[in-house]
Amino acid sequence: MSTNITPLHDRVIIRRIEDNVNQTAGGLYIPDTAKEKPQEGEVIAAGAGKYKEDGTRQALDVKAGDRVLFGKYSGSEIKLDGDEFIIMREDEILGIISRAGAAA
Repeated sequence: MSTNITPLHDRVIIRRIEDNVNQTAGGLYIPDTAKEKPQEGEVIAAGAGKYKEDGTRQALDVKAGDRVLFGKYSGSEIKLDGDEFIIMREDEILGIISRAGAAA
């Protein structure tokens, strides 16, 4: 990403992780227009956290590099330098994915 962007407060920027499988188990090919967008992504950047009532900052649970699951219609899609990203609040993230044997 050549443009540096830092999300504010409790927002994160996520890049969707695309599956390159265009064929079903039965051998049918699925066109790109008929595929559902994946609900899994990688955190590219995270904000510093939101302020609590006492004035201190609450740190985020996710950090850059984490693989996360998010809701189907959550966040706002943005386009930077030709790449598509999603910007959303941390509370819209459903969970952090950690797979055994996955490359870091």
